[in-house]
Amino acid sequence: MKFALVNPLWSFEHSIYFGCREPHLPLEFGYSKRVLEAAGHEAIIIDATLDDLDFPEVRKRLKDFRPDCTVFTTAPSYLFWRCAPPELRVPQLWIHELREVTSIRIAVGPHASTTPGATLKKLDVDAVVLGECEEILPDLCGDWSKNPAIRSRGDRVTGAVPHASDMTALPALSWTPEIIQRHLHHHHRFDAVPTGPGAEMEASRGCPYHCTFCAKDNFRNDYRKRPRSVILAELDQLLQNGVEYVYFIDEIFLPDRQLLEEFTQRRFKFGIQTRIDLWKEDMLELLGRSGCVSVEAGVESISEEGRAYLDKKCRLSTSSLSERLIYAKKFIPFVQGNLIQVDHDSKLEIESWRSRLQAHGVWANEPVPLFPYPGSPDYTRLWGAVDDYAWERAHEYYLSKHRSFSDIQDGQPFPLVQLELSSASDK
Repeated sequence: MKFALVNPLWSFEHSIYFGCREPHLPLEFGYSKRVLEAAGHEAIIIDATLDDLDFPEVRKRLKDFRPDCTVFTTAPSYLFWRCAPPELRVPQLWIHELREVTSIRIAVGPHASTTPGATLKKLDVDAVVLGECEEILPDLCGDWSKNPAIRSRGDRVTGAVPHASDMTALPALSWTPEIIQRHLHHHHRFDAVPTGPGAEMEASRGCPYHCTFCAKDNFRNDYRKRPRSVILAELDQLLQNGVEYVYFIDEIFLPDRQLLEEFTQRRFKFGIQTRIDLWKEDMLELLGRSGCVSVEAGVESISEEGRAYLDKKCRLSTSSLSERLIYAKKFIPFVQGNLIQVDHDSKLEIESWRSRLQAHGVWANEPVPLFPYPGSPDYTRLWGAVDDYAWERAHEYYLSKHRSFSDIQDGQPFPLVQLELSSASDK
């Protein structure tokens, strides 16, 4: 079979989307293409965001390729599956506009994984994949009813069992020099002006922790490391193609002395997201020496009560967390301690904490009101199990509870139903 893997050209007007607006490498489609080809299929990636493609150009590419199956994602990239735009406006519009040059249409992503029934209806696709999609796509060539991670319309509807990919089996990704040269964005880098291309990759997937705010229950849940040899093979190819900076999109980048020592043998810069309480002083020194220039560390709350409410399972005190962040800044140019808006923290104490860190060069953001994503413990704590109205329910709650939003959001977000109806009215 012939598979077209389509990433739409994303826009975020009046969305509560928290993620970066710049293009990122479509890692999930990169793996999928390699897995499909290994199974004897043809596959192409059409990334309208990275290549800035409009409908006519994508329509032409699909018409020329004539795919048997076209796969659409419901999030801008795998980096943002856990904080995707709640609305399905963009994939709705793209699936509609490309209908005449596609036959079997499949949706993958966080919406498909968490609310498959609603996603099937809203996107009017033939099936959705629950969980991580890379190893599931080849099974679309057979009997869908035999795979519990595929849910389809009509008589072929099956149970809902999200799939977790075998990270020891997924190959090292290989991007063409042309793709790399177009990827100029250095995600979450603030220490220097880029002089060469950037890239994203994974050293692991999932997380051993289960913080209440993290929407990863139906994808990227269990912690799995990629083989060190595969990581280094992928990294070396990126560096050979001129990549200057790599951002590891890992849910949590854990200390790994052997991997970091391998990094010291290579000339590149990289960024990570992690928990600062898991890093001891000697490992922070090695992290900086190995090329890390950006650390985004989840502190979330400045009180032990707040962290307990968020189920952080953090063993360090607030004072110790502060000292660890300040120590990391001695070796790493940019260190950030993230905060979430929780009722347990006073504004006065937050400002005092932020001021102290900033005096030592550590950035601490103002607390961000987080969306109770369907598939997160926060959502379950509020409403129980998800249903087909889960995204609307969470969105209505978020807009009613908060008057101010994160600084990357566009003014006052619109209600979810208005965002998706505006997409429908464009058809």
